[in-house]
Amino acid sequence: MEELRKQMTPNQLRLHEEHCKRGASTWLTSLPLSEHGFTLNKQEFRDSLALRYSFPIPGVPNRCACGQINGIEHCLTCPKGGYVHMRHNQIRDLTANLLEEAGCKDVTTEPRLLPITGEEFDHKTAITANDARLDVAALGIWDNPLEKCFLDIRVFNSRAPSNRSKPVEKTLRRHEEEKKRNYMDRVIQVEKATFTPVVFSTSGAMGDDADRLYKQIAKSLSTRNKNTYADTIRYIRQRLAFCLLKTTIISLRGYRGRRPCRVDDSVDYNLLYL
Repeated sequence: MEELRKQMTPNQLRLHEEHCKRGASTWLTSLPLSEHGFTLNKQEFRDSLALRYSFPIPGVPNRCACGQINGIEHCLTCPKGGYVHMRHNQIRDLTANLLEEAGCKDVTTEPRLLPITGEEFDHKTAITANDARLDVAALGIWDNPLEKCFLDIRVFNSRAPSNRSKPVEKTLRRHEEEKKRNYMDRVIQVEKATFTPVVFSTSGAMGDDADRLYKQIAKSLSTRNKNTYADTIRYIRQRLAFCLLKTTIISLRGYRGRRPCRVDDSVDYNLLYL
């Protein structure tokens, strides 16, 4: 392996480092079980391999609908088409579903935080808007059934210049610390709850806090379903890996233009209510 690493470019070394993270490559060794969403068609599989090894993606337009030169890095970052938000929202919804399956109570998505009434926080970057929301909240995540925990999710493009210049571990930690500076003081002081940042890269690497969260979910879920912990955590990592993979490769070929809205003036909509 060391001999192969010596022949890799810096970009390939960085991708290799990410793919060696626990759970990042589970999609390659999973059985194609359609009932769990563990299937890819032939184009999705080829695109997944091209992403993994940083190969060119055939059939992708040279220019994006936003006017920029197209490429893997741009596809994963461009906001047109809503694919960046979709990637985030799918991980949010999957996490909420896993919490419900694990027996957590009062699981909600996009919970609104309590308003600020004079509280002061240590970090200047703390979010103080009264309409602030986090991604997921639930009771009983960390064993105490009456303790609420708030989660905030981030899926960052590991190929972006601001992320690829440092080792994966440091990049994951930087995003986690940024989330904590933004929300942790407010959640602890105002909500009297706990806060966990859930950080992923588009290549499937997850931060330490996210790793602890899903291990805790696996512990609760294995007890509830009478399965082994090893099988349960593997299943969770597979679901996360396929969720990230599918929402990432969709952004490579997904339509980003604006479709014309055609209205048929000949339709009498009043007839629909007869």
